[in-house]
Amino acid sequence: MPLRVFSQKHPLAFLWIAGAIWLGLYQLLIPLSESLVSVLPVDRNSHLGGALQFFFYDTPKVLMLLTGIVFIMGMINSYFTPERTRSLLARRGEGMANVMAACLGIVTPFCSCSAVPLFIGFVQAGVPLGVTFSFLISAPMVNEVALTLLFGLFGWKTALLYMSLGLTVAIVSGWIIGRLKMENHLEDWVRDIPRTEANVGDDALTLAERSSSGWNAVRDIVGKVWPYILVGIAIGAVIHGYVPEDFMASFMGKDAWWSVPLAIVIGVPMYTNAAGVIPIVQALLAKGAALGTVLAFMMSVIGLSLPETIILRKVLKMKLIVTFVGVVASGIMLVGYVFNAFL
Repeated sequence: MPLRVFSQKHPLAFLWIAGAIWLGLYQLLIPLSESLVSVLPVDRNSHLGGALQFFFYDTPKVLMLLTGIVFIMGMINSYFTPERTRSLLARRGEGMANVMAACLGIVTPFCSCSAVPLFIGFVQAGVPLGVTFSFLISAPMVNEVALTLLFGLFGWKTALLYMSLGLTVAIVSGWIIGRLKMENHLEDWVRDIPRTEANVGDDALTLAERSSSGWNAVRDIVGKVWPYILVGIAIGAVIHGYVPEDFMASFMGKDAWWSVPLAIVIGVPMYTNAAGVIPIVQALLAKGAALGTVLAFMMSVIGLSLPETIILRKVLKMKLIVTFVGVVASGIMLVGYVFNAFL
């Protein structure tokens, strides 16, 4: 029986078998990476040997983690269509709606590229401006890819702390923007869009259909981000193999108070995503950089990127964009100092 037909007829059995194969392959990654380096004419203990082992181990590891979690989140996301998300947020007032919007940002598959259509959809549905920003900040910064990779590489404590502080930044930043009453700083054509009611239709799906949603998410997300992953791991491998121990501590360590704002300034113009930047984060930490400084860099790259800001210029006037960047950057800076102070 073809695999596709089997997965549709017996989705539960297919999921169990796929999960078992995934776990089995994951356990083999370290010995396989060491074996690959051993057959090359390279000394394993040399700089090049260390860099190659890092690359051969982290590339399949990150891709497998990403594929597994994106598939699961793709099934979960089938419950949160854009229409359902708009409807949930349009029914809530300020405050609690900011909390709900930030939490929905974790489980909804929207990236910075979706910023404009989502923004317009939320305005049409009557979602308050501050609530919309809570969602737009949370969705790229505290997404399933970032949390999964942080959990896989640094453990649940770091992932949980990152999620808590990221949600706090999204909630508080959105609330502040809402309090500033800057609706007049939307572009005129956005303010003039006719309001429409956000309705939720009957979207009950079978397990096989939700499984198909998971595979579609894998094709869409992993298919797009894998080049960034390879570049990020390659940079991480060079840092891992060639940068001297404790080198990063001299300008990204806890003692350099200015390292957090500098990391944000460096991170904003970059264009990548969590999958591409986390391997670099892993290598920087191994070389002595402080966790708060590195995570502030990561948050600024994926949550406050220049490309997203340029995209948002289509719907926001410059004063609102400057306010958005200033409020979020202040929150990220606070997160960096908190991480450095307590970890």
